[in-house]
Amino acid sequence: MARLTVKELLAVRGTRRLTQVYVRDVAEARACDEAGIEMIVATQWPSHDPGKLAAIREAAPDTFLTIGLPLYDVAGAVEIMRSAQQLMCIGADALYCPFGFDTVEMLANEMIPVIGHVGLIPYRSTWSGGMRAVGKTAGEAAGLLDRCHRYAAAGAIGVEIEVVPHEVVAAIAERTDLLLIGMGAGTAAHVQYLFSTDVLGDNEGHVPRHAKVYRDFAAEYARLQRERVAAFRELRDDVATGAYPEQRHQVAMPPGELAAFLDGID
Repeated sequence: MARLTVKELLAVRGTRRLTQVYVRDVAEARACDEAGIEMIVATQWPSHDPGKLAAIREAAPDTFLTIGLPLYDVAGAVEIMRSAQQLMCIGADALYCPFGFDTVEMLANEMIPVIGHVGLIPYRSTWSGGMRAVGKTAGEAAGLLDRCHRYAAAGAIGVEIEVVPHEVVAAIAERTDLLLIGMGAGTAAHVQYLFSTDVLGDNEGHVPRHAKVYRDFAAEYARLQRERVAAFRELRDDVATGAYPEQRHQVAMPPGELAAFLDGID
């Protein structure tokens, strides 16, 4: 399956159900690519290693890759633009922008595809009353629609719309041309977005209501950790009893060379 372009994404908006996954590493990116996931998201956090992002791009050549701009590492238009251009050079298809509408417009003016964020924004949640659904009142819902219009006016191609009532998402979908990437936003969103940690079941914290767990990697990792401990314990015991190393683990010297060596040092 060929990687979708921005034009194709917007063209199939509302006619084809798409999936997006936040990936943490190369293995997850490659798995998404092999599974036919259309879109993935990656960030430099917490490693701050641009090489990681390049490796993720290489691992998922047929997947639309959105990379998040570093929220806490850049300040001011010049730094943001420099970071954006660097991420596009790595191979990003779009950038998630955690900054304001002026920044979105600045990036869009350079033909950089930008994704905004409305609804529950965890790192801004104090403004919406904490980690809760947003848009359950008429006033909040109108505010969400207004922000979507502002994103569209600034040139964004879409928004992540997080933990918003599905009826509100449906109304927004009918009134904007944005690609709506839903996380806990119901079936009206054009893209369904989940984090790999929730999909794989290794989330050690709170699993959100909207997440669906497909595997139990936490149990598998726990089993592997028990196996690690057991293997190291067996190694320690073998060394203590002389069971390791065995003859097959050692390098032998030819007898003639050994005799010459011993004669030479005595």
